[in-house]
Amino acid sequence: MALRSEIQGAGLGLKRELIPQLMRQHGEPQLSALQFLEIAPENWLQAGGKYAAELDWFVQRYPMVCHGLCLSLGGPDPLNIAFLKQLKQFLKDFEIPLYTEHLSYCSDLSNGYIYDLLPIPFTQEAVKYVAQRIRQTQDILEQRIAVENTSFYVAAPMSDMDEVSFINAVLTEADCDLHLDINNVYVNSVNFQFDPYAFLDQIPAERVVYGHLAGHWQAQPDLLVDTHGEAVIEPVWQLLTHAYRNLKIFPTLLERDSNIPTLNEVMLEVKRIAQSQQSQLLTDANMLPEVA
Repeated sequence: MALRSEIQGAGLGLKRELIPQLMRQHGEPQLSALQFLEIAPENWLQAGGKYAAELDWFVQRYPMVCHGLCLSLGGPDPLNIAFLKQLKQFLKDFEIPLYTEHLSYCSDLSNGYIYDLLPIPFTQEAVKYVAQRIRQTQDILEQRIAVENTSFYVAAPMSDMDEVSFINAVLTEADCDLHLDINNVYVNSVNFQFDPYAFLDQIPAERVVYGHLAGHWQAQPDLLVDTHGEAVIEPVWQLLTHAYRNLKIFPTLLERDSNIPTLNEVMLEVKRIAQSQQSQLLTDANMLPEVA
């Protein structure tokens, strides 16, 4: 069975709270900017009945990507091979061409799943460890995956490189792609006091497959928490514009996981993503040299 076409444009995370509105308003002008959807496969692998029918309805109408939550690429436990085999069949059954996971860990040997995304120490040893697990994942799935840069709040004291150097080393060692979360870059830049624009300028554009955009909670002036429960703030929009200008125009998805407003309100931000992409396309076209 041939996989569906690759994602493009502006997307949205498929949350159960939005499903009735999305189905009811499908085909109407207010959804014209929405070009792809994202799901967490863990929430759908065992879906049956109504939920399986809903998922089938969406994959017939939108390109879809899977963004995982529980693989724990940096964790000490062996990779969950049974889950990966289920995932492989799920991707095939629903013709979903792309799977991404967090560059973090969420399990340990004694407590099982922690239900939080914890940072991996930025060391050369960790690069090799995580890259091997990514390669193993790709071998089982028989396809490339992308890893997402994550937000974090405590830096591992044994780290001997900065975050962007660690990400780039993993991408090279594993030969995988990058799922670029713009809000996470911004959150970490405030929490750890670095220049987010300089961070983006070090990202290899050819490895970026798509991006995330989201809101966060400002707990303190120098502490942001990645909640996906607020509107995207202007500095994050500006950072996205910089990424489009200096990397490339990549498919970008709005994450809204809590305090979810109406679909019409959510779509205002999805439309703004699409408008930002179109604006950069026009800028790029105007910069092309004239043909004699």
